[in-house]
Amino acid sequence: MAEAQARQRGGNAGDGSAAAEDGVRYEVDGEIATITLARPDKRNAQTFATWSALARIGESLPEQVRVVVVKGEGPSFSAGIDLRMFTPEGVPGQGSFSTAVKIGDAGFEQRIRQAQAGFLWLRRPEIVSIAAVQGHAIGAGFQLALSCDLRIVAEDVAFCMKEPALGLVPDLTGTKPLVDLVGLAKAIDICLTARTVHADEAMRIGLAEQVVARGDLEQAVQDKIAQLLSTNRDAAAATKRLLQGASHRTLEEQSVAEGIEQAARIKALFG
Repeated sequence: MAEAQARQRGGNAGDGSAAAEDGVRYEVDGEIATITLARPDKRNAQTFATWSALARIGESLPEQVRVVVVKGEGPSFSAGIDLRMFTPEGVPGQGSFSTAVKIGDAGFEQRIRQAQAGFLWLRRPEIVSIAAVQGHAIGAGFQLALSCDLRIVAEDVAFCMKEPALGLVPDLTGTKPLVDLVGLAKAIDICLTARTVHADEAMRIGLAEQVVARGDLEQAVQDKIAQLLSTNRDAAAATKRLLQGASHRTLEEQSVAEGIEQAARIKALFG
């Protein structure tokens, strides 16, 4: 019953009328949630509605979900921001950047934080998020992939941080994970040249965990899900918390954190 309710509730990111506007499909099947960017005619370009939909999914994610898969429909993962947002007319019903700035600095900063909320929840310790990336992952698309814990990519993947070339900065939470993954110098190179990173380089520098043929992408993701679900749920969450905090702690602090987490696990298993 719970699974059926979750599947029904997850049919899209909002109600039926919102689905066509935000271009996001969402379904829950037991411990697996799948988010699909579903505007293939626009190469899954993102808008304010897309980011709101992602945030709503994070807010309502059922407790039983352990793995979240983010993917794009069609030849591209996501080509980035919908270019209509750069025009005075904007996206129908959503406006544009020029209309957004008219709400004032505080209002605009709040809107950015609301957009970022759609990306931040993908790093929660209690889930593992997987980006299944094919074709273009540009700008906001690149940052959505970076928001996930793992990136399994097709051989035709093309990562690009386009924002600086458009006079913008990457503001959808992508700068920190990029630096964490590839280092400061490589992140500067990728962002400030707005060049394309293809599959072989992505694998070499740590942007991708696995590169597969385009036709094998779905199966590779399913295989990874099976591996992830084979581990103890609570131990996996505790281990992810340790790994996420490791870079901010000294060795002694990390050792203490390990001890605290292990004491909780031993008590849960044998207490």
